[in-house]
Amino acid sequence: MQSIERVGPGKAKALLVCVFLGFSSGLPLFILYNLLSAWLKSEGVDLKAIGLFALVGMPYTWKFLWAPAMDRFNLPFLGRRRGWMIATQIAVMIAVILMGQFNPRTEIWMVVFLASIVSFLSASQDVVVDAHRREWLTEEQMGSGTALFVNAYKLSTLVPGSLSLILSDLMTWDWVFLITGLFMLPGILTTLLVSEPKMYGPAPKTLKEAVIEPFNEFMQRRGWQHALLVLAFIFLYKLGDSMATALATPFYIELGFTRTEIGLVAKNAGLWASILGGILGAYWMLKTGVNKALWLFGFLQAVAIIGFAILAQTGADLWVLTWVIGFEALSVGLGTAAFTSYIALETNPRFTATQFALFTSLSAVPRTFINALTGYIVELTGWTNFFVICFILAIPGLLLLPKIAPWNKEKQSDFEKSL
Repeated sequence: MQSIERVGPGKAKALLVCVFLGFSSGLPLFILYNLLSAWLKSEGVDLKAIGLFALVGMPYTWKFLWAPAMDRFNLPFLGRRRGWMIATQIAVMIAVILMGQFNPRTEIWMVVFLASIVSFLSASQDVVVDAHRREWLTEEQMGSGTALFVNAYKLSTLVPGSLSLILSDLMTWDWVFLITGLFMLPGILTTLLVSEPKMYGPAPKTLKEAVIEPFNEFMQRRGWQHALLVLAFIFLYKLGDSMATALATPFYIELGFTRTEIGLVAKNAGLWASILGGILGAYWMLKTGVNKALWLFGFLQAVAIIGFAILAQTGADLWVLTWVIGFEALSVGLGTAAFTSYIALETNPRFTATQFALFTSLSAVPRTFINALTGYIVELTGWTNFFVICFILAIPGLLLLPKIAPWNKEKQSDFEKSL
C-alpha cells in the first residue's frame, strides 16, 4: 500500500504529465541538433565548425557524474525533485532565448558557451525528470507512462526541426529563438502543478553517501552476480539496432537515394511510425506489463535489422525504403519505451537520480564507442554482411531475458517487493 499512497495519480493525469515533461526534456536536445546547425549554416559559419558543435552534447553521456548532487541536495522551493526540475527548465528557456541574441559569425564563442550551457542544463533536467517519473508513477503506470514520455520526447523535434525553420523565413533569428525557447513553458507549468513524490526513506545525508550508496545498494540488492547480469542486459539490449542505424543515412545515399527522398521518408514514415509505436507501447505495457514487452519489442527490434539487409539487396527502391524506415522506427520506439521502463524499475527510489543516470549512460556506451567502428566493419564486410552481424549482436540481449525479465512474471522493483 505504501507505493500506491506515495504516488497514486489518476491514470489520465499521470499520462498527461508524462507527455508534457517528455516534450520539455526532448526540446533542448533537438534545438541543439536541429535548429542550431540550420542557424549556423544560414549565417555562413564554416561546415567544419558546425560539425564540432556536436561536442556540446557530451553532458548527456556524463550526466551520472553530477546526478548524486541532485539526490543529495534540495533547493529551497518546491521539494527535492520539482525544485531541480523548475530550476533547470527556466534556465534552459533563458539560455535558448539568449543564444539567439548573438551573431554566430562574429560572436561564435558566446554561441558555443551558451550551447554548452543548454546541453548541461538539458542533461540535468533529464536526470531529475527521470527521477520524478520513477518515484511518482505507480508500478502499473510505469510502462505506459514511460512509453508516452519517450513518444513526446521524440515529438518535440517538430518545433526546432520544422516550426522554427519555417519561422526563420518570416522573421529574424532572435525572434525565432525567443519563440522556440517559450515552448519550455508547458513543462514549467506542469512542474508547478504536479505533486512532489513522497520519499521512501531519508535522502543521503552527505555527498559521499549519495555517490557510494547507490552503487552499494545495487550490488547488494540481489547479489553481485545478478547485478552483473542486469548491467550486461542494459549494455546489450539495444546494441544491434544501435549499430545498424549508426550509418543509416550514408547507407541510403550509397544505394542511390536522393537527400530529398531520404528526408521526406524519414520525416513521414519514420516520425509517425515512432509516434504510433509510442501509443501501441503504452497500451501494451498497460495491459501486459514490462516483461512481456521486453520480449516482444526486443524481437521486433532484431527483425527490423533484417529489413536493412533486404534493402541492401533490392537497391534504391523507394517503397522498400519506406517500409524499412517505418518498421525500424516503430519497433525501436517500442523497444526504447520498454527498456526505459525496465531501467526505471531497477532503481531504488532513495537514489533514483544517480542510478537512473548511471544505467542510461551505460546503455549509451555502445552508441558512443562501438558505433565508431561501424565504418571499418562495413569496409571489410559490405553492407549486407554488416547488417547480418548487427542482427547477430541483437541476440545476446534477448538470451538474457529469461533471467532478467521472465515471460510469465510481472516486473516489479526489488525495493518495492520488500515493503
